[in-house]
Amino acid sequence: MRYRTLCFLALAWAPAMASGAIANSACMDCHELQAGAKKDADSKTEVIKAAAFSASVHGKLNCVDCHASIADTPHDTPVAPVQCATCHQKESKAYATSIHGMSHAMGTSSAATCLDCHGSPHEIAPVKQLDSPVFKLNLPQTCARCHSNKKLTEEYRIQNSQAASNYLDSIHGTALLKMGLIVAPSCNDCHGVHDIKRSVDQSSRTNHAHIATTCGQCHVGIESVYNTSIHGQILSKGGKGGPVCSDCHSAHQIENPTGVHFKSQSDRVCGRCHEDRLEHYRETYHGKAMALGRPNVASDVAACYDCHGSHDVFKVSDPRSRLSSGKIVETCQQCHPGVGVKFTTYEPHADPLDAVHYPALHRVYIGMTILLISVFAFFGIHTLFWLFRSIYLYLNDSKTFREAKVQVHADDVVYTRFTSFERFLHLLVVTSFLLLVLTGMPLKFYYTDWAKTIFNILGGAEVARALHRLGAIITFTYFGLHLLSLLKSFWRRRAEVRNPETGRFELKRIWDASFGPDSMVPSLQDWRDFIAHQKWFFGKGPKPQFDRWTYWERFDYFAVFWGIFIIGASGLVMWFPKAFTAVLPGWLINIALVLHSDEALLAAGFIFTFHFFNTHFRIEKFPMDTVIFSGRISKTELLHERKRWYDRLVAAGRLEAHRVKDEWEARKPIARSFGFLFFGLGLVLLALIAYAMVSRLWHA
Repeated sequence: MRYRTLCFLALAWAPAMASGAIANSACMDCHELQAGAKKDADSKTEVIKAAAFSASVHGKLNCVDCHASIADTPHDTPVAPVQCATCHQKESKAYATSIHGMSHAMGTSSAATCLDCHGSPHEIAPVKQLDSPVFKLNLPQTCARCHSNKKLTEEYRIQNSQAASNYLDSIHGTALLKMGLIVAPSCNDCHGVHDIKRSVDQSSRTNHAHIATTCGQCHVGIESVYNTSIHGQILSKGGKGGPVCSDCHSAHQIENPTGVHFKSQSDRVCGRCHEDRLEHYRETYHGKAMALGRPNVASDVAACYDCHGSHDVFKVSDPRSRLSSGKIVETCQQCHPGVGVKFTTYEPHADPLDAVHYPALHRVYIGMTILLISVFAFFGIHTLFWLFRSIYLYLNDSKTFREAKVQVHADDVVYTRFTSFERFLHLLVVTSFLLLVLTGMPLKFYYTDWAKTIFNILGGAEVARALHRLGAIITFTYFGLHLLSLLKSFWRRRAEVRNPETGRFELKRIWDASFGPDSMVPSLQDWRDFIAHQKWFFGKGPKPQFDRWTYWERFDYFAVFWGIFIIGASGLVMWFPKAFTAVLPGWLINIALVLHSDEALLAAGFIFTFHFFNTHFRIEKFPMDTVIFSGRISKTELLHERKRWYDRLVAAGRLEAHRVKDEWEARKPIARSFGFLFFGLGLVLLALIAYAMVSRLWHA
């Protein structure tokens, strides 16, 4: 192109010289500026650097070839503007239809002209010369002079005023400007050269319908794959909903698609079109970990394109789809090596509210919801009644109440209530429970800022997952130790269930050993105690006396068994999906998630509210009951709350066997410190859970 232009200009220049045209030397007599010289401040004459002009693309032209209105020297000023179109007709025609040319035609004088891009007309360097403003390496800075100018972008409402700066940090800008890869695209490769048009223009290279073709100039293979995909087919049929390259990769902020940051943002990108799919994807572990994960761990979880593909997305019914019946096992094995066909029935976008498509999951979800509401409603009312009764007695009989409370904590006659082994198990219960809640609840409430903060403090999804499994191991450990202790205790008491005369087992003795007052198994007596307690709440009866265990303590004990069975079993299914789906269908993982999540919420909410109230929040126990740390109960408290147990011990002659006097008072501050730490952490987690639930309901 350059050579054709020079030949044309040479042919035009020759007859001009023959006819006596003004020589460049005549012009330079006034306009030339020697090296090192300075322009006269009062002079209005435009100065020209002779050496720069000679080296420019116009250096071999005659001045009057461009300044055709000049007939003689010296001449009047100003001269008529230069018309680049005289020589560059094709470029000028393209420019006239561009956004820059049309803006000029409409009176926008600030729109870019030939000189704004190519530089001074007397120093225009060849396009492929390193110092040319439009050389590929320099073009981003040249375009940025206008497109990063805040005044211009605001005045003329230029969209994406950060385009230039975003490009510099993109994979294209980095490759071109920092790595010097001249094959990397610059502004003109995507937008065009002289024919730059708005993206809404049907003929624009950046129009939605042409994006794939524009990007395909470099990404030929990807373009061909994309054209066969469901997205490409939608676009080829004129569908405006079909996503193109810039919808997923952006226009100027294109980053390395193999990077973890790209992956961590990918679900939001896909969710712009597939909002319903995104909503339920985020309820899975993959989605929650993606939302909570830091950039250095997000690659560990599956994003949309790991399953559906990136440029090769097809309908699931299409044999080419990665999720088709012939390929889905291979797709799942990318992250879950060795899984079989049953695993593939897992539903990554299952909606528990959809009873038509997910009937089993829906029933489980409804059942757990009813259980949650029922338990919280029942014990919420129970706690309020107890609280109001305690406040009433405190206000109306405060002297007696205070004296009794002081005596309970000051009594020097104490008895053993919990053995050292039982206290050790409770310590394991507390630490594992707090660890599980701390690492599990952020996943359930992944959409909150506090969940992200906790995961960041812990070190991300990978570390939180490891800690959660550690908590599960501790849970299974203390549960196993407790079962062994029960078997050991039963074996030691085997003589009690035999008739001393015949040596045979007797049903009544077995029943008393299993459901008697020393057993944690609920019995009919608990129902009687519950009714008596309710009467006391309303002043309809005396405060009931309890045996070794109260009805709420037995319920707590039963809840632990129930919780470990439900949470433990469902957790194991999610922990070892390959093993379980070897014989069970994959959709059981969906059910396990609902069971695990909702039962965990029930456990956390129950412990941090009702259990804390029954144990610590009651006025007579406030601020903390330390019996689980000391294992000791005072005689006054024994008579005040558990007189039936006291009477049984006296009648059996075993009271003195429980009496102790040790160094507990010296160890009490340490135990209380740990107690308050666990207690305080539980209250903080309770507040965060409540906030998360209220915020979700508020924005629902």
